[in-house]
Amino acid sequence: MFTGIIESLGEVSHLEKEGGNLHITIASPVAKELQIDQSMAHNGVCLTVVSLDENEYTVTAIEETLQKTNLGGLKLRDTVNLERAMILGSRLDGHIVQGHVDQTGTCTSVEEKDGSWMFSFEYDVSLNNPTIEKGSITIDGVSLTVVDSGTNTFSVAIIPYTYENTRFHSYEVGSKVNLEFDVIGKYVAKLLHWGSHGTNDE
Repeated sequence: MFTGIIESLGEVSHLEKEGGNLHITIASPVAKELQIDQSMAHNGVCLTVVSLDENEYTVTAIEETLQKTNLGGLKLRDTVNLERAMILGSRLDGHIVQGHVDQTGTCTSVEEKDGSWMFSFEYDVSLNNPTIEKGSITIDGVSLTVVDSGTNTFSVAIIPYTYENTRFHSYEVGSKVNLEFDVIGKYVAKLLHWGSHGTNDE
């Protein structure tokens, strides 16, 4: 379980394909604090640490993860948003994030405001993942509040700290991002979907 508050940025230092899997090595200051088998969120994707040294660690993404997230497009020296799993009993500064990406989205506009930025995204609405104005959304692991919500679009406002300390400063129109929708909203949407189709007791 995660909170969507990014701890640091990591840099991809090595990529190795093995069958359908991709071993991803990340250089990061947090590497020295990790242990084998710990969970880490990478652009919002929960992966397990499989090896490490003082300044780097490695995780493995399976084929399904590579197909459903933006991790399959990683290149050497790319930056990655990092967050360790939350500690039970700590303050939940963001919102409940599972680290299970629902789908990807695409940045459609970046608008600089007076001291902040407005980012807009679109996504495939056929997967039945809703956004709600003032509800929560996780973009590449960053916990955010939806400002405007359309049928298959939404926007978020980004403060300077988030812009500078996450991957947001590198986004441009066309950038592919991982989306995890609000877990409560997803369950409500599924209940409404089931209810609208009725039940079959026969």
